[in-house]
Amino acid sequence: MRPLFREPMSAKNIALVTGANKGIGLATVRQLAELGHTVLLGSRDVEQGEKAVKELADDGLVARPVRLDVTDDNSVREVAELVEQDYGRLDVLVNNAGTLIRKPAVDVTAEDMRPEFETNVFGLVRVIHAMLPLLRASRSARIVNVASDSAMFAKATEQGSMFARSHESFAYSASKTAVNMLTVKYANAFLDDPALRHIKVNAVTPGYVATDLNGFQGEFTTAEGARASVHWATVGDDAPTGGFFDREGAVAW
Repeated sequence: MRPLFREPMSAKNIALVTGANKGIGLATVRQLAELGHTVLLGSRDVEQGEKAVKELADDGLVARPVRLDVTDDNSVREVAELVEQDYGRLDVLVNNAGTLIRKPAVDVTAEDMRPEFETNVFGLVRVIHAMLPLLRASRSARIVNVASDSAMFAKATEQGSMFARSHESFAYSASKTAVNMLTVKYANAFLDDPALRHIKVNAVTPGYVATDLNGFQGEFTTAEGARASVHWATVGDDAPTGGFFDREGAVAW
């Protein structure tokens, strides 16, 4: 098994994690802070973000709370302006924010799908678009898009498996599959642009992690679920781009 972490690119890389006041997002912030990054903890709820930062501070770790609603253009723009003003660049962007609304597939309407796509897909694009000038200014920028095991066609087509039978995650699975395709498209676009070629973008799946999205029924801890995000946020310049990984390595689409 390959090492889960490499040395951080810089002791003071600037990192932004969305949806980070709890669960896998908070674990990601914690691990990046432990590696010496300056971490901005993005949270829709200001109080929850500040509470999470205090929790980290109690353990001797420093993070900066920022109000960030990935579904709101103004909120995303304000964070981009803050990063530009205070740091001048962004080295790491972890698109962790996500939502899941359970409803049987046969009952889902087009309107029912909008909230999950607004956060999981459009929110991701909104944040990347706003942060791209700041990522361009970094010498070795990294984008990590958090997808899901439920986005994998390889698992969804295993007849009788949990993933094949989880019909209530209809919109969520479709949205996370879209995240994977967007990751590949971004990677190809960056490679074709000399000004963006230094940006590596990869998708990760945390695995079946115990969080409030699944009623804390998952088999992995949030710390374990964050490892893939942190690894691909800190890889070196020789690392691949446009791939899909868990904490063990590459996984099937």
